[in-house]
Amino acid sequence: MGKGERTKTKSQSAREKIKAQQAEQRAREKRRKTVTYVTAGAVAVAAVGLGWWYAASISRPEEAAGALAPITVQADGTAVMAKAGVTAPVVDIYEDFQCPACKELERVSGQTFKNLAAEGKAKVVFHPITIFSQEPTKSNSVRAANAARCVADGKQWLAFHDLLFKNQPSETEEGFKVDQLKQWGKEAGVTSPDFDQCVTSNKNADAHLAYSKKISEEQKLNHTPTVKLNGTEIDNQVLFSPAQLRDEITGAAK
Repeated sequence: MGKGERTKTKSQSAREKIKAQQAEQRAREKRRKTVTYVTAGAVAVAAVGLGWWYAASISRPEEAAGALAPITVQADGTAVMAKAGVTAPVVDIYEDFQCPACKELERVSGQTFKNLAAEGKAKVVFHPITIFSQEPTKSNSVRAANAARCVADGKQWLAFHDLLFKNQPSETEEGFKVDQLKQWGKEAGVTSPDFDQCVTSNKNADAHLAYSKKISEEQKLNHTPTVKLNGTEIDNQVLFSPAQLRDEITGAAK
């Protein structure tokens, strides 16, 4: 092989070596990008998963911890749930049986209120009111509240209260019909012989509306549910987070 051919061969070898190095570098870069994209995707999926888990965990209703605290139905239509001797902190729940947000509060945090009262950590006062002025929601609300006032036994009252929210009708149609209210009374264990007549006659409607007006003005209520802790309204974000709600109420007891 002459000198010229040896030089030509060396040059070809160098070019091939450079090409091989460039190909290897491109392959490394491709692998690096692939790893980066997969990692970023995994982090994003994990973040979404954690966000869903956090949202689900803070709104998870409590389980029933045991027997209910004693419940006393009062002459003004309110009901007090508290263990003997517990006078504070006071949790006032202003609710309308026709109000969808009140139904959701009952679903999410209703058991927390019951548990705290049963644990002797709060005095819970239910205030059924009518916040609606249009029909058919106003009449629906009044019929339900009237029927609740027909129940004198505290335990039966709370069972009936829960059934009213469970069976809440649409806001666009007549609901809480008399026959339905009588049936739910039986399901709640109401045995009073006067219950059916009390529901049919709507005898407590005027007293309920008068109480709704009075308490709404006194407490400056413009929406339901409104829940106050020792007279101060609890923020909605806390209200619909049973864990935060428990912390806030038990904190007020210290």
